[in-house]
Amino acid sequence: MTPDATAKRIFLIRHARPLLPHEGLFDVEAARSYISAYDTAQVEEFVLQHETLPYQHVTKVYCSTLVRSQLTARAIFGEEVELLIDHTFREFERRIFTLPLMRLPIKVWLLSARLLWFLGFNSRDIETFRQARARARQAAEKLAQDALQHNTTVLVGHGLLNSFIRRELKRMGWKASIKGGNDFLSVHMLSHI
Repeated sequence: MTPDATAKRIFLIRHARPLLPHEGLFDVEAARSYISAYDTAQVEEFVLQHETLPYQHVTKVYCSTLVRSQLTARAIFGEEVELLIDHTFREFERRIFTLPLMRLPIKVWLLSARLLWFLGFNSRDIETFRQARARARQAAEKLAQDALQHNTTVLVGHGLLNSFIRRELKRMGWKASIKGGNDFLSVHMLSHI
């Protein structure tokens, strides 16, 4: 498949699944430790063969400062690819709120923390939801500018951030050509002619 010289494409790929146990019940300290460990965890081994990814033409990949993004990019595109590591592409932060004596599944802690953050009640010492949305807009602008200049741009990022980047790109006139879902290693492609 030869890429259309007039088509501009942005690929948004979610990182691979981090190697981190998440079964059982967590108290507040264990949940906070889980978030720290998640941000530094290695990722599962995988093979990603996506028919639309132009593997041989990708020489640089945008990544976040979080290791799971970088490890995934290397595993997909090889050691020779240049990683453009940028804090703009870091996942939206989470903060586990204090709820003493409670032991809950980690998914409950994470979902509760995220919902409260969306509502503006859980952003002490971290980026607010408003600030995070503005950062997603900056990320979309950076990717769009790169794609308009180089035809194809790739970000190996994070689930929630990628979702907000997609929204911003659509507002800028980019069309979703491939919708890959929200799972680990999901691939989305947006195009612009």
